[in-house]
Amino acid sequence: MRELAVLRPRFGYERLHILLRREGWRDSRNRIHRLYKLEGLQVRMRVRRRKRASLHRGATPAADVLGQYWAMDFVHDQFADGRKFRVLTVVDKWNRECVALQADLALTGQSVVEALRAVGRQRKLPKAITVDNGTEFTSKALDEWCYLTGVQLDFIRPGKPTENGMIESFNGRLRDECLNATEFTSLEHARSVLDAWKDDYNLRRPHGSLGHLTPMEFAEQRQKQGQEVTKL
Repeated sequence: MRELAVLRPRFGYERLHILLRREGWRDSRNRIHRLYKLEGLQVRMRVRRRKRASLHRGATPAADVLGQYWAMDFVHDQFADGRKFRVLTVVDKWNRECVALQADLALTGQSVVEALRAVGRQRKLPKAITVDNGTEFTSKALDEWCYLTGVQLDFIRPGKPTENGMIESFNGRLRDECLNATEFTSLEHARSVLDAWKDDYNLRRPHGSLGHLTPMEFAEQRQKQGQEVTKL
């Protein structure tokens, strides 16, 4: 039912019930209604003229494999001379890996698309990315990219940053351990420092939520465990 609700964001429980019956489910209408409310799938917003690749339909399911769900946001900072710059942050929600750190003086919807394209050339794209309702994430450029790649945007509700808590936590660590600890002199300097911090974060920094493993150690350990289960 959740998959149908994501594919049909404006359908209520009655139409979802019809679709489920077509697929062979024999649950009663009342049961579907009860599950519909328990899953938090109620339609929360009216259709607007601006189209989006996805609408918020409750919390995104927890990721159980690498690369399944990502989270994305922005962080602001400034150079020593007072000029400001922004950093696009992208995190894998399964093993907390930092997927991308893209710094620039200005970041638009097209900038986000170019950054995701660069990541997509190195790894498989996720099923969905959790984002807020900033203009960069609601842009036509990103909406078109999502349509072409099949990636869904999971928009949090306005004023509810906790619904994207993982990226908020990551941004806090980035600011505390890197941005606040460095006086940047240029964009090239910022990019160099961020690349080094990203490698350290993924390969050497232990995470309490991962049993004090690094993101890459956690992924390798789970992969080995999966292979052992397959052999059995």
